[in-house]
Amino acid sequence: MTTPALLPLSGRRIPTLSPGASSFPHHRATLRLSEKFILLLILSAFITLCFGAFFFLPDNSKHNCGQMRTDTHTDTQTDTHTDTHDQILRDKIRADHERALQEAKEKLRKSREELQAEIQTEKNKVMEDLKKKDPGPKPLPPVPMPKVVSVSDGEPPEPDVKEKRDKIREMMKHAWDSYRQYGWGHNELKPLAKKGHSTNIFGNSQLGATIVDALDTLYIMGLHEEFKDGQEWVEQNLDFGVNAEVSVFEVNIRFIGGLLAAYYLSGQEVFKLKAVQLAEKLLPAFNTPTGIPWAMVNLKSGVGRNWGWASAGSSILAEFGTLHMEFVHLTYLTGNPAYYQKVMHIRKLLAKMDRPNGLYPNYLNPRTGRWGQHHTSVGGLGDSFYEYLLKAWLMSDKTDTEARKTYDDAIEAIERHLIRKSNGGLTFIGEWKNGHLERKMGHLACFAGGMFALGADGSPDDKAGHYLQLGAEIAHTCHESYDRTVLKLGPEAFKFDSGLEAVAVRQNEKYYILRPEVIETYWYMWRFTHDPKYRQWGWEAAQAIDKYCRVSGGFSGVKDVYSSNPTYDDVQQSFFLAETLKYLYLLFSSDDLMPLESWVFNTEAHPLPVLHLGPKLQNRRLD
Repeated sequence: MTTPALLPLSGRRIPTLSPGASSFPHHRATLRLSEKFILLLILSAFITLCFGAFFFLPDNSKHNCGQMRTDTHTDTQTDTHTDTHDQILRDKIRADHERALQEAKEKLRKSREELQAEIQTEKNKVMEDLKKKDPGPKPLPPVPMPKVVSVSDGEPPEPDVKEKRDKIREMMKHAWDSYRQYGWGHNELKPLAKKGHSTNIFGNSQLGATIVDALDTLYIMGLHEEFKDGQEWVEQNLDFGVNAEVSVFEVNIRFIGGLLAAYYLSGQEVFKLKAVQLAEKLLPAFNTPTGIPWAMVNLKSGVGRNWGWASAGSSILAEFGTLHMEFVHLTYLTGNPAYYQKVMHIRKLLAKMDRPNGLYPNYLNPRTGRWGQHHTSVGGLGDSFYEYLLKAWLMSDKTDTEARKTYDDAIEAIERHLIRKSNGGLTFIGEWKNGHLERKMGHLACFAGGMFALGADGSPDDKAGHYLQLGAEIAHTCHESYDRTVLKLGPEAFKFDSGLEAVAVRQNEKYYILRPEVIETYWYMWRFTHDPKYRQWGWEAAQAIDKYCRVSGGFSGVKDVYSSNPTYDDVQQSFFLAETLKYLYLLFSSDDLMPLESWVFNTEAHPLPVLHLGPKLQNRRLD
C-alpha cells in the first residue's frame, strides 16, 4: 500500500498555535483588525459625503423640464410638493452625514484598548445572532446501544507476559507524549525534527489525525488521562468545515472508524456527533454516474476527483470497497439509510460485473463502470476490500450471508491464481499483472494470514482447518521476511525468484514505516491457536522497533532494514499508535480484552461492536 512519497498509500494503508508558542501573532492580528475598523468608518463617512453632495448639486434635467411646463396652478402645486420632498431628503442626508462624521471623530479619539473592546463586543453580538439563526445540528435519534462487552483490564496471569505488555504501554506513552509535546493538533509527527507533519491524504489541513487514531488505543490501555486530553481536543478543535481535499478512504477508516470506536468504548456522545458530521461531508463523493465514489472530496465544496496516477481515472478497489463497516454503523446510529444504501449499491454493482478468472481488478472507472488495468492484488490497492467482505458478515452477527458468499468466492479465486509455494517451501501471495503472476508479496498483504484465520470458522465444505493452516503459513512467510533482515524488521515488499526468497531486491522496497500487518496476523493466530511462537515473534518485532525506530522525539520509520546503520524517514505514522501498538498490546493480554465474538476491528484496528439485530430491527434500522 505504498506509492511514491506524495501519493496516498492506498488500500489498508494508503503510502492553531502550539501550546508553548508566543501569542504575539494573535496580538498583531488584533491591531490589524482595529486599523481596518477605523479605515472602514472613515471610508463610510466619505461615501456618505459623496452621496449627499450628489443630491445638493443642481439638477439640470429637472430644471429644463420645469421651463417646459405651462404655468398652471396644478403644476405649481406639484413643483412645490416636489421641492418640499427634496428638501426633507436633503436634510435627512445632511444629518446622517454629520452624524457619521461625528462618530468617526469619536472613534479616532478612543484608545486602542477601547477600540479592541468594542470590536470584541460586536464580534460576540454577531456570534450570538448566528447561534439564534442556526441552532446547530439536530440531535440524533435515540437508538439502543449494541450489546457491548465492557473492556476488561485483560491482564495476563503470567508475570513475564505482563512485563512485556507493560513495555508496550510504555512505548505507546512515549509515542503519545512526544506527539503531545511537538505535534499537537497536527496530523502526524516528525520525531527527529520535533514538529508536526502531514501528507496530501489529509488535504494539508490540521485535523489531528494522530489524536483521533490513537483514542481507542489509549482507552484500551487504560491511559485515561491521555484519552481525556484527546477528547478535549476533539470537542474544542476538530472541525470538518475546512477547505481541504481529503482521501475518502483514509478519513473513513481513521476518523470515522476512530470516532465510532471511541464512542462505543467510552459512551461519550461527542465522538458520535463528530463522526456523523464528517460522514455528511463524504456523501458528495458518491455523486458519480455509477455511484462508485471518487477517491478524494473537498470537505467544503463537495467536489470530488480521483488520483492522477490511478489507471485511466479509475477509483481503487480497496478504497471504495472499504466503507461498509463504518457506513452500516452510521445508518444504525443516525437512522439515515443513505449510508447503508451507498455501500450496498457498490456491492450490487460489483456482483453484476464480469471478473477475469473470478478475480477483482484493482481499478474501476466511476464514470463508465468498467474495469481499468487488470491488476489484482491482496496487498496494496486491493487488500481491505476482501477483509471488509468477511467483516461485514461477522459484524452482522453472521446474518449477512451475501457478504460471506462473496468473500468465499473471492478467496477461492485468489487461492487458485495468486497463492503459490516457493522452492524453499514458503507460501506467498503474488500479484496478477497483465496476464501473469508476479512472484512478489508486499508487507501489506501479510494481513491476510489473520484474515484467513478469522474467516476459517464458517468456511464452505468443512475447510476451516485448511484456512487456519493457510493463515499459519502466511504468518510464517512474513516472519521470515523479518528474520532475514539485519534489523529484524520487515521490508515493504519481498520477492520469491532468482534464488532469493522473502527478501527485498529494490532499494525502494527495503524500508519499514512502522507498519502493523505482520503483528496483526500474529495476534489473530495467537487468538485462534494459542501457539506461543506468535507471542515470541511479536516480542522480537517489538524489541526491534524499540531498538531501531525509537528516538527522543517519538518513533520513526527506517529506510533500509538490511543496513546496520539505517537512516530515518522522520515520520511517526498515526497508524503506529492506532494499529501496531494496539495489536502488540492485545497480543500480550488475555483473551477477555476485546473478545472477537463481540468486536470486529476495522482496517485501521478500530473496534466496532457486532450488531446483534433481529431481522425486523435490522431491516428497520438499515433499509
